Amino acid sequence: MGGEVRLADIAVIIMGQSPPGKTYNENGEGIPFFQGVADFSYRHPTPRVYCTAPSRIAGPGDILLSVRAPIGRVNVANKSCAIGRGLSIIRPKDSKDCRYIEFTLRYLESHWHSIEGSGSVFGNATRNDLEILPIPWPAESKRRAIAHILGTLDDKIELNRRISETLEQMARAIFKSWFVDFDPVRAKMEGRWKRGRLLPGLPAHLYDLFPDRLVASEIGEIPEGWEVMRVGNALKAVGGGTPRTSEPHYWNGGKYCWATPKDLSGLEAPILLDTERKITEAGLSQISSGLLPEGTVLMSSRAPVGYLALSAVPIAINQGFIAMVCDGPVSNLYTLNWCHLKMDEIKQTASGTTFAEISKAAFRPILMLVPEKRVMQIFTEKAKPFYRNIQMKLEQSRTIATLRDTLLPKLISGELRVKDAGRFLRKRGL
Repeated sequence: MGGEVRLADIAVIIMGQSPPGKTYNENGEGIPFFQGVADFSYRHPTPRVYCTAPSRIAGPGDILLSVRAPIGRVNVANKSCAIGRGLSIIRPKDSKDCRYIEFTLRYLESHWHSIEGSGSVFGNATRNDLEILPIPWPAESKRRAIAHILGTLDDKIELNRRISETLEQMARAIFKSWFVDFDPVRAKMEGRWKRGRLLPGLPAHLYDLFPDRLVASEIGEIPEGWEVMRVGNALKAVGGGTPRTSEPHYWNGGKYCWATPKDLSGLEAPILLDTERKITEAGLSQISSGLLPEGTVLMSSRAPVGYLALSAVPIAINQGFIAMVCDGPVSNLYTLNWCHLKMDEIKQTASGTTFAEISKAAFRPILMLVPEKRVMQIFTEKAKPFYRNIQMKLEQSRTIATLRDTLLPKLISGELRVKDAGRFLRKRGL
């Protein structure tokens, strides 16, 4: 397969440095600032915090490697960004080797446990650890071929992610238009939408569904005939629990998915396919809410507040959630979008000194707009295909990721020949 080189021989290594805390902000001033793996997504980090006085700047295409526990996680910068002490920049000396080095570092992620064990309590990797890291280095043609094969799979996953993001934005746009801005109602009030005619996004057959005036309510003007209800009256909001881990019969051989907010933190789209942690029927009996139905809306209610997802399977949850079962006047897709747009208001009900938490008692009294039944049905029918396609893309990406992760060590180590891998993928239309 070829020899090895040190990482320092093929890349410039830049250790992160955190800028002064007073330069951080969450309103988009400056450039994105990434501190560690908490900011990592599938391949590119997700901006949450920005910085106006960056100390270390990564450019588009730079590899970001975590140097604090968990050490060895990899992302790639897709725009200029600042990095803190939890990350390092790996900048290939030859840009053509960027994708190969990225995949090789992913392959080596499992090898960092020895560093974590010999470092501080939390584990850390030093510049020297990175510089002397041995990198498998086959001939250039093989490096390019490996990068192409694995990159093709990664690109399909990334394409699915972008499509899912677009589908989600389309559903949110309809929700905002109908239930926040009241565009159909205003179009009728202003004479822009007439019976038998259509407007962009408003087919003619929907005309009679919407009223033609707004009336006063507890939450401001709303379409005539629609209601304002407390969340607790519009849906069933419940919490969960954690079966004792000291009781093996609660966990060993479990078949029921059990979720914590961590299961939602890394989702690329607001659908939870399933979870790795399973509980038994005996464990399920320890959770007051029991097994919640497929389609339940999950919202993390503590540390941190605000992760949202639909469960694609029957689910049991821990105490870090408020779960919403929507079998009344509002649908789960309406509720998911309502929570997303109302999240700032929802978070204002949080309390706690050590960390913020939203209690069910504080969540249930929040006022919620409830449209007329037929409008709710039509919105749900229009939104369902978006979320069904998102779920299909997630499932497809999971299959592709499993295939990529299977091929990765075999190709890097030389166990599998590039030609054989290429033939294997072509047979599967990849």
